[in-house]
Amino acid sequence: MIDYRIKSKENFTDKIGELVSMLEHTRDVTLDELSNISQSDLDFLPNDSSNSIGSLLSHIASIEFVHQVISFERRDLIEDEYLKWGTALELGGKAREVIKEQSLGYYLDELSQVRKNTLTCLKSQKDSWLFEEKKWNNGVSYNNYYLWFHVMEDEINHRGQIRTIKRLLKNTNK
Repeated sequence: MIDYRIKSKENFTDKIGELVSMLEHTRDVTLDELSNISQSDLDFLPNDSSNSIGSLLSHIASIEFVHQVISFERRDLIEDEYLKWGTALELGGKAREVIKEQSLGYYLDELSQVRKNTLTCLKSQKDSWLFEEKKWNNGVSYNNYYLWFHVMEDEINHRGQIRTIKRLLKNTNK
């Protein structure tokens, strides 16, 4: 059952616990969208420039992984990580060719494993970590709180795309 309250989660500091509550709510709603989805639904492409539901799910996992590396390890992806996550991260033509023919369980496991690591890492942080400022290479400042807000906003955005694809599938199957 989805919890519609934002409250601090146990085993986390107050603000990080609230962030975890929001991350988990976002994920619960995404997972709820995936009930009764078939293998062909996961790979369906509405047009030649669209992403599939499967590629969007891999993208959600890749964004979270990248933000783990940036915020917890304070670095960019290394070559092996980019080889594993780059296609899902960038989406587009290569993703349409490569990210397909996987079961829903595959994507759910990918999301779950990445989230498990996020939660483990967040447990070791203090609320002040959220506000630590850094700068992108272009000189623009950001903090860890923003990075994790972006993880949520990205997932919510792509969940909207998943809903649109599901509506198109429903109309196609009439």
